[in-house]
Amino acid sequence: MTPDRLDPMAANGPPPDAAGVLYPGEVMHQRLKPFGHRFTYNVFSLLVDIDRLPEMAQATRLLSVDAPGFASFHQADHVAKPGQTLRQHVDALLSEAGLERPARRVLLLAYPRILGYVFNPLSVYFAYDESDRLVALIYAVRNTFGQRHTYVAPLREGEAGPAGISQTRTKIFHVSPFIPMGARYRFRILPPGRRVRLYIHETEAGEGLLTATFDGTAKPLTGRNLAGLLARFPLMTFKIIAAIHWQALRLWLKGARFHPEPPLPPPASFRDEGEADPR
Repeated sequence: MTPDRLDPMAANGPPPDAAGVLYPGEVMHQRLKPFGHRFTYNVFSLLVDIDRLPEMAQATRLLSVDAPGFASFHQADHVAKPGQTLRQHVDALLSEAGLERPARRVLLLAYPRILGYVFNPLSVYFAYDESDRLVALIYAVRNTFGQRHTYVAPLREGEAGPAGISQTRTKIFHVSPFIPMGARYRFRILPPGRRVRLYIHETEAGEGLLTATFDGTAKPLTGRNLAGLLARFPLMTFKIIAAIHWQALRLWLKGARFHPEPPLPPPASFRDEGEADPR
């Protein structure tokens, strides 16, 4: 069987061996109702082996770890408690979710800081066991109000297949003021390999409401590659937050209904809070 005829998971290969990998790609958002609204923009994400941060810091002087730099990665941007390491943070979440032993390897897909600033609407952790089998995903969501929520999703029977990972969650965390609570997230994930793909289809009462994707292609974390991406996207993280507010304004001008902010849920959830989507 030739590579182009392989199933996506098989063709994509195993997760990268490196301590850090760059994934330049494209983000797309498409509002489906009550009217259409679509936009795309180019970005790059950083895939981080959370146990090999010192090694990643040696890959290029253009990327610092837990220290200031033009581009940097800071554990404090992702953990729940001050002074906590990423490994402690992930182990606590997976243990509460029912995993009997810590994951052997955990990869985090997130944006780096640029000029000291970062906003990650969604960061995704990929947890692997001793056999390099994916056993859990963690979806860490932030909103522009400075709040966060983490959906911890151990892989259940039937969620992993040749096409990738398929998981669902009920929305219990306020993200957009134009989308109500109780909507359903349908995650379709191609885990990191030659490429990484995040596909999120949000439904309301069984009808499509919003689709969001990120599709990136792996590049080694080298000074040359990072310099090229920083030259293309020198203010990427600032552009992300600006784009969120600009698109929100456009939605409001189109007449999108505003939903007030609900009470904040617990910091993390470990099961699907709602009934199955009727679709």
